Amino acid sequence: MADSNNTRLGVLLMIATTFVFAVQDGISRHLASEYNVLMVVMVRYWFFAAFVTTIAYRKAGGIRAAARTEQPLLQILRGLILATEICVMIYAFTLLGLIESHAVFTSYPLLVAALSGPILGEVVGWRRWTAIFIGFVGVLIILKPGFGVFSPAAVVPLAAAFLFALYGLLTRFAARKDTAATSFFWTGVSGSVMMTAIGASYWTPMIPSDWLWMGTLCITGALGHWLLIKTYEAAEASAVQPFAYLQLVFVSFIGVLVFGESIELNVAIGAVVVVCAGLFTLWRARQMA
Repeated sequence: MADSNNTRLGVLLMIATTFVFAVQDGISRHLASEYNVLMVVMVRYWFFAAFVTTIAYRKAGGIRAAARTEQPLLQILRGLILATEICVMIYAFTLLGLIESHAVFTSYPLLVAALSGPILGEVVGWRRWTAIFIGFVGVLIILKPGFGVFSPAAVVPLAAAFLFALYGLLTRFAARKDTAATSFFWTGVSGSVMMTAIGASYWTPMIPSDWLWMGTLCITGALGHWLLIKTYEAAEASAVQPFAYLQLVFVSFIGVLVFGESIELNVAIGAVVVVCAGLFTLWRARQMA
């Protein structure tokens, strides 16, 4: 149970988490521009699987306790969906850059709200449906369909957002019977098996400097997940979740300063609309709770 009196620590940890994940995305973009996306994600998952296995081993009951579940197919499906989402999102970085990809990806909380009814049986009132509609107007502002500049590539980060929302909802569904440690273990292991099966054939030698970047990518991935766990241990999710949007801010700085990207006016306006709609859905969910 989270200690809701420690919200300040939770907020600081969430800010640190979003920064680490933003750095991870920047490194992913660099590596994916030099090597196949599937290979990059495969190596990342090897480290992730080792990380979750080590954590499980050190817990009471060991790996056997962490792996014990009554819903293995659901847990495997979650892991496969997340691995697919990571591949799609990194591919989006190579097509659109960090800023525009993340501007579209910020719509995932709205997708969670929209899909929570049919998947989890939760009630979504008219206020949240209105916020969802407004949020997707923001996405359309970012994509600019019908103005001669819309590219099919812009749908790629939207697909990643859909997959991540589906992963989040299935995680909540799995939590009805399994612990967070069990879900975390299955996420890493099943994703690693999948990525090894499809990514091994895309292996190409890496230069030494890129191995350093790959090592940093693996470390930031593990560190980001560890910080996220500590965040939810320190404070209630509803109190810290709005600060997750800071990842878009950090990513924008990295995109501009490191990769020479620019922030188009329509992307900035659309992102503000999407974030505001997402914050409202989070606030409304907290009020309903």
